[in-house]
Amino acid sequence: MFETIYIEKELLGHKTAQNLHQVFPKAELKSIDSYTDIFGAYRKPYLQKRNRLNLFLATKKGKLIKEAPDAYGLKGEAHYYFIHAFNCIYECEYCYLQGYFDSPDIVLFVNHEDILKEMEKTLDSCANKNVWFHAGEFSDSLAMSHISGEIEAYHDFFKSHPKAKLELRTKSANTRSLLKLEPLHNRITSFSLAPEWQTKDIEHKTASLKQRLSAMKKLIQAGHKVAVHFDPVVLHKDYLSHYKLLIEQMSEYFPIDQIEYLSLGVVRYTKEVFKATQEHYPESPIFAGELITSFDGKVRYPKPLRMSVLRNIESILIKSGLQKEKIYLCME
Repeated sequence: MFETIYIEKELLGHKTAQNLHQVFPKAELKSIDSYTDIFGAYRKPYLQKRNRLNLFLATKKGKLIKEAPDAYGLKGEAHYYFIHAFNCIYECEYCYLQGYFDSPDIVLFVNHEDILKEMEKTLDSCANKNVWFHAGEFSDSLAMSHISGEIEAYHDFFKSHPKAKLELRTKSANTRSLLKLEPLHNRITSFSLAPEWQTKDIEHKTASLKQRLSAMKKLIQAGHKVAVHFDPVVLHKDYLSHYKLLIEQMSEYFPIDQIEYLSLGVVRYTKEVFKATQEHYPESPIFAGELITSFDGKVRYPKPLRMSVLRNIESILIKSGLQKEKIYLCME
């Protein structure tokens, strides 16, 4: 999978470094002073991730936790995301990362203790509020978690901080690390789900829909909490029938009311990422829909259209047994 693994000198003895060597024995190992000397130092074509992907093991400097934008999560609570990695092993055609970094290479940050200290400070500053910490803003939360060991690193913190909530966002089915741990009431694993055509045609290299649903079922049976993101919704002919089928498929694996929450959002881009998507995937089904530049500069469907789409899907969910209060619109 990886051509070269770069490890910062101070991390050569880190247990994650040893795991990487065992899991990827064919990769060339190189010691470096800082990942920033190479990662992003020159522009590397995004689609080289298909055959020339590198991995960096590093310490994240600077800001480790950032406040999430409005409409990022459930209303009425504080939302933050923490930076545990850069980039993703998957290749989704709508992914904003293709226009965010100058390289598709993966960076794993292992200074979890520093992140936990920042979480503690954030909790103190929020007084008695419930505070959400979201993983997966710049990478998939679970895809490489069996190698990075990060799930275990955060377990004790959230076990002892009941007002802190951890969300792990994923398109993988890699739940092996989670299933070794006791369930926590304040740790939610959220799966991005989409109709099968989208999973197959747009979300390249990700776990199949059935694999994701099976992973969710295993977590629920083991007592873990799960959530769902129908985000992004990509308009397709007969989109409503595709989402009806998706919801029926979900119900075959678990009662739909066992979902903690479900977000709805349409495909959206900054101008830079939209341009990159056109360059990388000129024949993508994404471009079949009516996309315009919105009031906030983002490229997405016109508001009347996207609100109609989201409300139609919401209606099916409610009729299928999901409580309305568990559904929220993302980035609207």
